[in-house]
Amino acid sequence: MIRYLLVRGALLIAGLLVSSVLIFLTLRVFPGDVAQLIAGTQASPAQVEQLRESLGLNLPLITQYADWIGGIFRGDLGTSLLSGASVGEELFLKAQVTVPLGIMALTIALLIAVPFGILAAVLRGRAGGTVLSVGAQTLAAVPVVWAGMMLVVLFSVWLGWLPPQGFPRDGWSTPGKAIEALLLPALTIGIVEGAMLMRFVRSATLQAAGQDFVRTAAAKGLTRNRALIQHGIPAVGLSIITVLGLQVAGIIVGSVVIEQLFTLPGIGRMLVADVGTRDLIKVQSELLVLTGFVLVVGFLVDLAHHLIDPRQREAA
Repeated sequence: MIRYLLVRGALLIAGLLVSSVLIFLTLRVFPGDVAQLIAGTQASPAQVEQLRESLGLNLPLITQYADWIGGIFRGDLGTSLLSGASVGEELFLKAQVTVPLGIMALTIALLIAVPFGILAAVLRGRAGGTVLSVGAQTLAAVPVVWAGMMLVVLFSVWLGWLPPQGFPRDGWSTPGKAIEALLLPALTIGIVEGAMLMRFVRSATLQAAGQDFVRTAAAKGLTRNRALIQHGIPAVGLSIITVLGLQVAGIIVGSVVIEQLFTLPGIGRMLVADVGTRDLIKVQSELLVLTGFVLVVGFLVDLAHHLIDPRQREAA
């Protein structure tokens, strides 16, 4: 087990390092000069060059990368080139919106996908199963922006139950208002992601129904559906865990769009704004944090497989 953790941990660190290099080099390809942006259009070339030197933008790329990644290992995500604020502190504040949004969206996706996916498999060949399958296919194809606008029209304009945009200025000091503000965005992401996951749960459940241990249970007197529920569905759990790791990446991408649509002060909205202003230090640190989160989720999924599935432990 210790050897497994060491190997996986080393791969995780290597993945982060490779990602950091790609992020750093990709941002340097973007057109525009952040020093010129900060100095303004009225600044002389000498003033722009002086500012570039003070910001360290004239240093060799390898030196800039070493300074940035060295700070990352010390727990320092850097300082914004434009505002001078700590990137780590800003990320912590924005995460108080993005992380609860992601948790709520993932919970909604699971509440949709698991029961309805299993029900669609149990009702295969019947009218109910067909309706559920077609509904999942349709919802999975809906663009997340369009789904968000339709939910705003329904719950905010017609019913008036939920606020259409924004987040309380006092944040989580008023939990009720904060949850209300996040509910529509979480529903938007959760419904679309849940429909995608539901199709997989249905397919995995049908595949488990054809396994020998399910047929054996049915041969011993259980009905087909009861044998599937008691013996087949637990075997689907590992597959669902794997797909959940991929869903996390989808939720992160969806949050970037949704935070713009619902004007939420989260990491996604901050990232879009920082890309527009070419605040390189903030953008590369934000992207690395998001990438690291996805990699850590993948690591936890692998660890869960290793702990739950005895075949993987024997292979290791």
